[in-house]
Amino acid sequence: MKRMFNFVLVLVVSLCFLQVSCAREDSGKEHGGKEHGGVKTLKPAADDIRATMKNHVLEKSEESGTFDVYDDKVAKTRRLSLIRVHKRVGKTGDYYYSCADFLDVDTNELLDLDLDVEHSDTGLSVVDVRIHKLNGEERYIYDVNDNRISVER
Repeated sequence: MKRMFNFVLVLVVSLCFLQVSCAREDSGKEHGGKEHGGVKTLKPAADDIRATMKNHVLEKSEESGTFDVYDDKVAKTRRLSLIRVHKRVGKTGDYYYSCADFLDVDTNELLDLDLDVEHSDTGLSVVDVRIHKLNGEERYIYDVNDNRISVER
């Protein structure tokens, strides 16, 4: 009887561990993997996506000390300082994305930028950066399927 109890206990703990290790950070949406030469690859970990974003910002800030982003709404380049990368990672189309908070060092405005990350055979790389919010005011939103919808003001 004791052996049976131990076996069931080990089985339950193993199943719980398996479920936790397979948990996703992208709001539970299933996106699967990509096929590469007949081999299915796993999607990148959210921590790796966020690290790619942070490293991109730090690399682009190295020379001038700021992360420079052109703002087409005011027709100027904003000089930004990274505050933090958000925890949530989403996926839209072929790209993963997350938001990051920045401070405009010239105007003290707060910006929320979205950074798109591509997962390819060579690894992860940032392929696009967009201003999502300025002082909390959205320039676009995402629908339930992570598609961008412009907000006209």
